[in-house]
Amino acid sequence: MATATAEAYRAYTPRPFTRGERDSVTILFGGLHWRAERILQAVLEQSGYRARVLPVATKDDLLTGREVADIGQCCPTSFTTGNLVNFLRDESKRIGAAEVTKRYVYLTAGSCGACRFGQYHQSYELALRNTGLEAFRMFLMAQDNLDQKAVMGDGLDLNLPVTLGCLWAIFVTDLVQDLEYQVRPYEVVPGATDAVVKESVERLYAVFLERPTRGPWSSLAWHLTSPYFVNALREVHRRFATIEVDRLRPKPIVKITGEFYLQTVEGAPNYNIHHWLEHEGAEVYPAAISVWMDYLLRLGLQRFEDYSGIERGARLKLAAGRTVQALYRGLVARLRRALGNLPHEMPHQLELRRLAAPYFHSRLDGGEGDMLVGKALWAYLGKKAHMICELSPYSCMPNTMSIGAMAGVIGKYPDLLYAPLEIKGDAEVHALSRCQMILTEAKKRAQREFDETLERTGLPLDEVRAYVDAHPAMTRATYRVPRTGVVTGTAANLVLDVAARLGR
Repeated sequence: MATATAEAYRAYTPRPFTRGERDSVTILFGGLHWRAERILQAVLEQSGYRARVLPVATKDDLLTGREVADIGQCCPTSFTTGNLVNFLRDESKRIGAAEVTKRYVYLTAGSCGACRFGQYHQSYELALRNTGLEAFRMFLMAQDNLDQKAVMGDGLDLNLPVTLGCLWAIFVTDLVQDLEYQVRPYEVVPGATDAVVKESVERLYAVFLERPTRGPWSSLAWHLTSPYFVNALREVHRRFATIEVDRLRPKPIVKITGEFYLQTVEGAPNYNIHHWLEHEGAEVYPAAISVWMDYLLRLGLQRFEDYSGIERGARLKLAAGRTVQALYRGLVARLRRALGNLPHEMPHQLELRRLAAPYFHSRLDGGEGDMLVGKALWAYLGKKAHMICELSPYSCMPNTMSIGAMAGVIGKYPDLLYAPLEIKGDAEVHALSRCQMILTEAKKRAQREFDETLERTGLPLDEVRAYVDAHPAMTRATYRVPRTGVVTGTAANLVLDVAARLGR
């Protein structure tokens, strides 16, 4: 009989990325929507780094991820590991494996918690080993600890100016994406919105690339007070003003929620759900990264809530944290005003927690925790959307908990249209057909709401359209349709706007 040998597990310890390598080593990253990735690239380049965004993950990347890493991983891990491996394979063919390990490092998110996210490093390590790239350097940044020089080396210094640049990059691209999805379904000239968004993102890339270099504290003061980014977004607003729209076409609004990667990325990993919904006649309400970061702030402050009166200084820390969170929301609101207050307002975290409390405990913090339930109720009760589409990786425990809690929500609010889609990466027809069934009902509701609004105001559609055509500002993408809270759809709210102007 052959003697079996066992080797003890050794944690992945990459060779450090040093300051002297900055001019020759390119930082690879990805996993967000393309607007955020492009501006984050500018932040890194402005700070003296070479940066490159990985291509959007494809079905081939999914299959590669399953091939080279463990089969039990969730589809976001399969997509991201396969995406990295395929890129490195192509580069190895071009310049050789040894050069790849010298010229590139990979930076991505890492953490721990109630899901496989905490084991990402093992999947990446296994994939690199099975590809023959054991020497390739990969660094996982924990979302609760940015100071990791002991592991990473001094090559990447996530100082205050870099961190602030990344924050502002997320803020502005969230707002541009939100506005984009509000405009494109109603554009008169197909492709006009995409063209403006591409121009706007490239302009913002230049803005971030030319961001003044300052010291840590002067950089903080400058970011908090400077009109630099506000002026850039005002220019974006002027670009959007060139788009002609017809908002008298009733469309259901679909709020996207779910696991962070699947709700954020646009492409094969989530069956290109954003553009599929638009093609099917919906207006998409995308998930903002800034809302997720606001949730992380709230999650951290809950500890001080629990320890108030027990731990010395807990109340003071809670008050300071609440001030920081209010400042955070104020910064986003300031940038939102530069876009004419057109992007959706950020929901308040305490309101989301209150809404979710009967169904999901706020201290269960895997994934997005109670926020998924809170966002669904906030959108439904506040008439923000006709339908909720929650995207979950196959057998993802945090999202399974959310879907289970939503059963109780649906029991109390049976009219809430909720489409939980379990994303496997290769079951597109099944997921989209399930979504389409619920979307069909959402379309009927949007049309019925529009017809009832016309009837209630006593306005025929031709009269409403004639009024809008007689006021050119109302046919521009930058016209802000008042949201009354009485109806949900954009078309129905526009009818109410015209009725109010006519005194009906």
